[in-house]
Amino acid sequence: MSKTSTTSPENFFKLASKSIELTEVRKKILLDISQGIANTYLKKNAANLNFICTHNSRRSQLGQVWAYYAAQYFNLNIHAFSGGTEVTAFYRNTVKTLQEVGFDFKVTDFSHENPHYLISFQGSEKSISGFSKRFDDALNIEPYIAITTCNNADKNCPFIPNALARFHLPFADPKASDDSPEQEAAYQKTSAQIAAEIFFIFTEVQSLLS
Repeated sequence: MSKTSTTSPENFFKLASKSIELTEVRKKILLDISQGIANTYLKKNAANLNFICTHNSRRSQLGQVWAYYAAQYFNLNIHAFSGGTEVTAFYRNTVKTLQEVGFDFKVTDFSHENPHYLISFQGSEKSISGFSKRFDDALNIEPYIAITTCNNADKNCPFIPNALARFHLPFADPKASDDSPEQEAAYQKTSAQIAAEIFFIFTEVQSLLS
């Protein structure tokens, strides 16, 4: 995906949805997730999603932020959270990737190890808190639908008693590109893939609810 016309979350979100091709196997997974969300939404008129990855530093954070954006874009009462099986930090390259497409990050608790951010975008009705935490952190409101975004999290994540459902949706880890010439492109590619699949999921949820 080329880096053009991506100066706002909306532009990036829509461009990703049009430019990222999804396999039939991947679509089946996304449709299952959409159905799970819709089933919960129909019962509660709301749904909580918890994106889980081992370190809660890259893919799970991208999943939370794009789902947070999608909830307002599609006008759905869906709340996005994220967590890990261990605590590290909201990695700076992940933050930079989201800032480049228009998300605003304000530091609320400075820490070299794990700074806390207040994340918003132009026209957002509310902001979300972003920092690395365990999947069972008190900030992640239960009950929620658990979505694991990396193989380690799916394999090592313990039993989650209060999860309404659990889906495995792995993404390529941009970590391997850190400090290389491919770094920016790798993070943007993963962000675009996640944005496109969140767009697909929320489109389907909206359709199932109509």
